[in-house]
Amino acid sequence: MGNAIRPAGRRAGAAAAALTAAVLLASCSPGAGAGHAAGQRHPSASGAPDGAAGGGRGAHGGHGRAAQPPPAAPLRDSERFVDLALPRPYTPQAPAGATDEYRCFLLDPGLKERAFLTGSQFLPQNTGLVHHAIIFRVGPRAAEQAEKADAAAPGDGWTCFGNAGFDDGAWIGHWAPGADETLLKQKVGYPMPPGSRLVVQVHYNLLATGGEPAGSDRSGIRLRLADGTSDLAPLDTALITAPVELPCAPGESGPLCERGAAVRDVAARFGDQAMAMVDVLNRFCSGGRPPAAGPTQRCDRRTDRAGTVYAAAGHMHLLGRSIKVELNPGTPGAKTLLDIPNYDFDEQAVRPLPEPVAVKAGDTFRVTCTHDAGLRAKLPALRGLPPRYVVWGEGTSDEMCLGLLVWSPAA
Repeated sequence: MGNAIRPAGRRAGAAAAALTAAVLLASCSPGAGAGHAAGQRHPSASGAPDGAAGGGRGAHGGHGRAAQPPPAAPLRDSERFVDLALPRPYTPQAPAGATDEYRCFLLDPGLKERAFLTGSQFLPQNTGLVHHAIIFRVGPRAAEQAEKADAAAPGDGWTCFGNAGFDDGAWIGHWAPGADETLLKQKVGYPMPPGSRLVVQVHYNLLATGGEPAGSDRSGIRLRLADGTSDLAPLDTALITAPVELPCAPGESGPLCERGAAVRDVAARFGDQAMAMVDVLNRFCSGGRPPAAGPTQRCDRRTDRAGTVYAAAGHMHLLGRSIKVELNPGTPGAKTLLDIPNYDFDEQAVRPLPEPVAVKAGDTFRVTCTHDAGLRAKLPALRGLPPRYVVWGEGTSDEMCLGLLVWSPAA
């Protein structure tokens, strides 16, 4: 999943600028809120984890069970549903030598007047292929760029590793296994100006077939929209990233256990920007020191904006063991915003905080992740893959360390 800290989803034209933006704590005008607003969350239809760290991950791509979304919660005052879907079934095809495709699709919710997004539910039609999805809101100019990208690519949509690729794209939603619609009880929502379009980035995982086509997908989205005249505070999403520097497990060996070879392999699969992401994350989070290999990595980010945090979520891939997001760690006023000591890929719900947490300009967020290379030999999705030194990467066999905060920055 995507970049971090400037309005999540905004991207400069040059790759270096985009990657720099990705590691600075900022607000995202939309919602990785995990794209959803929250307060009551329906129980995940994916089932409960098996109790062990990494439990529940069994099928290819890490989806241990099919994900059938629960029925929608009742509409609240001034809300309505808008249902969208991909125009046709899409058959993902990974680039040569890779087992993942990131595909973006442009959808039109038909907004003639201002509205607020108060909840959303991505509806994966083929969970055997869909690893995760991100919903970006774009304005008219970016929509024109998206239309050109769509027209230039064969079939529906276009390849889009990283994010939607547009300067005014705003992350307003996401889905990963276990992330059903969450409804915040507070009066908040993501602003949706008239004419807003959506770019839906879908990560398709073809690990089970070695990157070969394996069926089609026609996923959809259910938007919960409130009247734009409602007295709602505008939500943003902040993304907090840390590097991944996970050596091969004891007893493992092979060419990709050498860090340089592993980084070059990531670049070969996802482009030079993937290598730059690894470098920028390390330089930002380690103060310029060489990366220190190990299972646990963390990064501190200072925010230059005050605001209120309502919910949090964490994202790693199949080697993830634990993830924590803290506010002002090591100080008398420290608060834990998210703590998942036994990470389960199939349970990536957005978690509302018991009470909203106020944030001051100059406060520090910290994300800490622990990964376990030993899981590679235990999980069917990864068993049999060549051992590798794991760094930040877009693929299911790579890793991420990403904290997501649903918050309302001060005006």
